[in-house]
Formats: sequence, C-alpha cells, structure tokens
Amino acid sequence: MTPYIQAENLSKRIGDLLLFENISFTIFKDQKVALIAKNGTGKTTLLELLSARDSPTDGKITVTNDIKIGYFEQIPKLNTTNSVFDEIFQSDSEKLKAIQDFELAVKHNNQDEISKASAKIDLLGAWDIEVTIKQILTKLKITNYEQKVGTLSGGQQKRLALAKVLIDEPDLLIMDEPTNHLDLEMIEWLEEYLKRSNATLLMVTHDRYFLDRVCNEIVEMDNNQIYRYNGNYTYFLQKREERIQQFQSSVEKAKNLLKTELEWIRRMPKARGTKAKYRIDSFYELKEKAGQRVKDENIDLSVGTSRLGKKIIEINNVSKSYGEIDLITNFSYNFSRFEKIGLVGNNGTGKTTFLNILTESISPDKGKIEIGKTVKFGYYKQDGIHFKPKDKVIDAVNKIAEYIYFGNGQKMSSTQLLTRFLFPPETQYSYIEKLSGGEQRRLYLCTVLMQNPNFLILDEPTNDLDIMTLNVLEEYLAEFPGCVVIVSHDRFFMDKIVDHLFVFDGKGAVKDFPGNYTLYRSWLEENNQKAKTTKEPKPVANHQKEAQKSVGKRKLSFNEKREFEQLETEIAKMETEKSQLEEELNSGGLSHEELFKKSEQLNHLKMQLDEKELRWLELSELVD
Repeated sequence: MTPYIQAENLSKRIGDLLLFENISFTIFKDQKVALIAKNGTGKTTLLELLSARDSPTDGKITVTNDIKIGYFEQIPKLNTTNSVFDEIFQSDSEKLKAIQDFELAVKHNNQDEISKASAKIDLLGAWDIEVTIKQILTKLKITNYEQKVGTLSGGQQKRLALAKVLIDEPDLLIMDEPTNHLDLEMIEWLEEYLKRSNATLLMVTHDRYFLDRVCNEIVEMDNNQIYRYNGNYTYFLQKREERIQQFQSSVEKAKNLLKTELEWIRRMPKARGTKAKYRIDSFYELKEKAGQRVKDENIDLSVGTSRLGKKIIEINNVSKSYGEIDLITNFSYNFSRFEKIGLVGNNGTGKTTFLNILTESISPDKGKIEIGKTVKFGYYKQDGIHFKPKDKVIDAVNKIAEYIYFGNGQKMSSTQLLTRFLFPPETQYSYIEKLSGGEQRRLYLCTVLMQNPNFLILDEPTNDLDIMTLNVLEEYLAEFPGCVVIVSHDRFFMDKIVDHLFVFDGKGAVKDFPGNYTLYRSWLEENNQKAKTTKEPKPVANHQKEAQKSVGKRKLSFNEKREFEQLETEIAKMETEKSQLEEELNSGGLSHEELFKKSEQLNHLKMQLDEKELRWLELSELVD
C-alpha cells in the first residue's frame, strides 16, 4: 500500500489548551477513512494540519511527492466578487488551467497558443470538463453560473465550495462535515459520487448512514490515543465496544492483582534484595494500570419537562406563500401527545417556514393555529444563538436562569446543569470563543432543554454535534414525554426518532407519510420505478389476450412461500419482544445502565421489525 500522508507524534496546543499530543497514523492510497472523536478534541484542527492550513506545535507530517490534496472546510474561503463559474476556475487543476489557456488564446486569435492549448487538453482529456462542472453544480442546486458569489446564501456558498473541491479531482480529499447544508437528495448523490470516486478520502462526519456507506476504515481519536478499525461504522461500533470491555477487564484484573501485591509490600521487611526491588518496580507499574479508566463520559439530558395537557396544537386550513411561491396550501392537522414527526423536503420547500408558523414567529396568510395553554416550546434553531464571544460559558446559562426548577419541586443550579452537559467547572469559566463549533452547539442545546419544554422543535440539531452526543440525544428524544418535530438531513437520526413524516413538495402540498425516512425513500423509489415501467399497452391478438388472462399476476415461488411464512412467525415474536422491552422501560425499576442497554435493544429491534414488515408487504401482494 502506498502511504499518501503520514502524521508522526503530532501535538497541538492553542494557548494553554492542549488538544492532542503525540498522535501518529498514516492514510494510504485508495482508503476511505472517517475520523471520529468527541467535540473539543481537535478534529477540525487535525484536518487543518494535514491540509497544511496550520502547523503542529510538535511532530511531523509527511506527504508523498506529487499528490494533490483537496480540502473542504466547514467555513469556505471564496472570492465574493467572482461569478460562480469564475470561482470554479480559480483552481490549481491542470484541466481547468488548460481550458483557461485555450479560451484566452481563442480570445486573442493566437493560433500557436490555440494549438498548444488544444494539445494539452487532448492529453489531459479535458474537453468535457465544462459538462462535468455543470453536472456537479446542478446536483448541488446551483444553476445561475453568472451569479456573484457574494449574493449566494451561506448554504449555497458551502455547496459551491464543495463543488469546487470535487471538480479539482484531488488525489487525497479531506472533508470536514460535508453533509451540512445539503438536503437529503444531495446527500444521497454525494454518497454515490464518493463511493465511485478514485480519490483517497479522509473525512469528519456525524452522518452515520453516509459514513457507513462511503468509508471502509475508521480512525478513532480517544483519550489521546489513535485506534483503527478496518470496516464501516457498524463494524466500528461492535469493535469499539469490545475494545472498551477488554480494557475494563484488564484494569479489573490489575486491581485484583494489586491487592495481593499491596499486602506483600506491607509485609515485606525493610532489607530489600534485587528480586524484591524488581517486584516493587512492577508494583508501581501495576498501580498505574489499575488506576486507568475509560473516559467515556456521556451527556446527561434528563432535565425534566412541563406537563402537557389534552389540547396541544390544532392547525386549521393554513396557507403561506411568498410572492408566487406557494409553500403551504390549506394544511390541517391536530397534534397528539408523544408524537414525533419529521419534516422532509428539498431546501426552500417551506420546512422552516412551517416551524415559524407553529411557534407564531410568523403568521399564515390564511387559516388559524390554536395552541393549548399548557404547551411550552423548546425551539432549537438551525442558526442557533449568537453567543457573545467574551461571555463565559456559565454566563450563557445564568442569563436564562441560575436555577432550574422541576415539576416535582426539585431544583438544579446552572453549574450542576452544565456538568451534566459535559462542561466541567474549569470549562464553565472559560470564554465561549474558546469552545469548538460542536461544543457551542451543545451549549445551545443545554439552553433550550433547561427551560423544561414539552413541545420540542429541532431544526437541523445534528449539525456539528459529535456522534457520541447524537447517540445520547436520540435516546433522550425516544423517551421524551412530549411532542417532537424535527427537520434533519441526518437519515439515521430521523429513522431512530420519528413515527411519521410531513413531506413538503415545494408547490404547497404537505403530505402525511406513515413511517420513517428509509420507508419513505423505499416507497418513493418503488413508485418512481412503477412510473418508468408503466407504458401504453400495445394491441394484441385475441389468442394473446386469452394467454395473458391465464397467466395473471406472478405467484410466490417455493422459497418465497417459505420466507413469507417464516416472516409471519418472526414478526409475531418480535412484536412480543418489543412489548416486553417497552414494559420494562416504563416500569421505573431499571438502573441508568440498564435503561441505556434496553433502549439500545428496543431501537435495534424496531429497525429490524421495519425491514421485515416491509418485506412481508412486498410478498403479501403476490399471495392469492
């Protein structure tokens, strides 16, 4: 395997903050690697070091000669005075430079230069580069090529930066959260593009479906150690758990052995021989090992909710448009307790508008919304809070309340709350500007949940949160005793949380789909396939018509019959198991650890059950 980039004993310190120390790893040609670590451990900083945007405090980075590195960063640096097309051509790409030279030669009618540029384009196979550019821009919903970069929205600028790095065709592609600001359709396109691409890939992403389908290796940075897993996200979860269990087992053995050695040390006479000295040295090594622990702290979101009455929100024939664009037309819906709804639709189809109508931030053009007296919103907005950089972390919480009061009469101080959200006391008195992007999002989540909402509205809550925090947030939302409405491009997150979807088509229609995102996509693809294969029937002779009648619809094969019968048995057993798990979770007698394990089992079971029910439905259509 050819090493593309090597990191040796890398350390990075920013002021008095040590992000990581003495870490080493190598990225080899053709690998597609995901970097996983908790927020605040320096993922983005590490990518900046590897792409030569920054320098390490200590250590060395070696790049193989002649490889081209492309870096997609979270906050793109673009020339706002350029047009979209001009910005694309601001590149070191040989193909793009050859096209520029050709166009310049044609402009000045310089035949010698035209011949040279043509030969270079032939050599590079670059004649179709403009088609490639337009294809990628179109997939990323950027269609006005003459528009000035400065007039694009923040999301459009990120997509332009993504298009730019893909068009450059680097040998090593480094990407920091590439799925942020992409809608679901774009994410699925990018997923397929990267799977087919010959580029070696190193990326940070919280999108677990994306990670699972694109990457073939995972590098985990944990407690200043690097762990490699030769597989996708599913494999990583399994092996990481095994690693933690093995580590805990070895520490436990060391503790037991330490007790024996401690007794020997206490009994040992003062005159120590050589063998005794060796055993004493071993004792101190053992003591150090026994004192180790896995720093696998999890955010604790159990901050309580307000009581929710019978009347929640009633939407009656609501419509909203901007100019000639109809976003919502005559939509009605009554919310029920414990509902968890996902909003689906391309960017600009009205999802955020709907959330703002729900919370009465904007008014509908017609129709009305009635909100129950007990409803208490918690609105996590996509653009978040604009914290004051010079405020301390504790200040952001104290501005809302110094104490959080619960319905059972208990209270919690702002310091205790922040500790639950993994902000230790030393961090609480640090300036907000020193927090990573993910830590600032976690702080924002804290300020939303501390107000004890019973109706949560989450607009892209997964952006910049690490995978560990997302896992805990998912468990919290699954058990949340109120209503939840979610807009998210994270398909894994949506599948785990929502019961059904509101689908926005961008023309005013909002449809209620009974299932999660994966079921919706399967249904959509099936309908699209049917539409493609449905053709006008050709005239056939009478004997052909009779033959067609005798054939009828396709019947189940022998193996399909066995599968169908087996599915009925399995689904019944799984439904029973699901009921038992739900009963145990609601019993109130489980420990925190048992609750976590049972919740994990239930979520896994629900996903399996969804797949089996979908297959059962497919086969049931063929049953006589």
